[in-house]
Amino acid sequence: MDATQQLFTEQLAMLGIALSEQQLEQFETYFSLLVEWNEKMNLTGITERGAVYEKHFYDSLTLAKVVDFNEVSSLADIGSGAGFPSIPLAIAFPHLKVTIIDSLAKRIRFLEEVASRLALAGVSPIHGRAEDVARLKAHRDQYDIVTARAVARLAVLNELCLPFVKAGGTFVAMKGTDISEELSESKYSIDKLNGSLVRVEQMQLPSEGADRHLLLIAKTSATPPTYPRKAGVPLKSPLVKPSVQGLSL
Repeated sequence: MDATQQLFTEQLAMLGIALSEQQLEQFETYFSLLVEWNEKMNLTGITERGAVYEKHFYDSLTLAKVVDFNEVSSLADIGSGAGFPSIPLAIAFPHLKVTIIDSLAKRIRFLEEVASRLALAGVSPIHGRAEDVARLKAHRDQYDIVTARAVARLAVLNELCLPFVKAGGTFVAMKGTDISEELSESKYSIDKLNGSLVRVEQMQLPSEGADRHLLLIAKTSATPPTYPRKAGVPLKSPLVKPSVQGLSL
């Protein structure tokens, strides 16, 4: 175990996560694949090893601060990009059934390679738009936990993500710095999609000190038939109160 892995291990201990040697090897293989594939396609602007471990791997696993993954069996990651937070969660909690949804075929091929190389049998990458996949019976109102990291504004994310959450489950939105405006704007969509804001957890990355927010939204009942709207509509016309519809989003 080198210095980067030692620091990573110590940071995860504060989240209540202990990794085996095999799991640490999986993270290192993931890092190598990320750098290798990033030379062929745009996966991340962060490639320095220590930064990847903190800003991608550790950051993804902060969900353990607000979710007891020992009590969770299924998770969907919407707009996962290079696999954050879903792949780190699948490594740390191998019992999870993880569905990764992304609209770019190249990214899905990368995620399939990662899942294969890391022997993550419970990971299923799906190529498609969230609005379309959420209409499928196999995915609608099915998941214990649904998450998205730095994908869109919360008013948009609610429509993309809450339809995947089963009644009694939770959508956890991973956000960066100031979120007060987004929270205010998103109340309308949370209500329309049968959600309820439970709490907001604020934290900082341990070394860099950058602000992070985890927004927990409980799903109170099944998704209304109207939602999600057709692919592309939520981003172009977010669910907000008519009085603020004209504001710059």
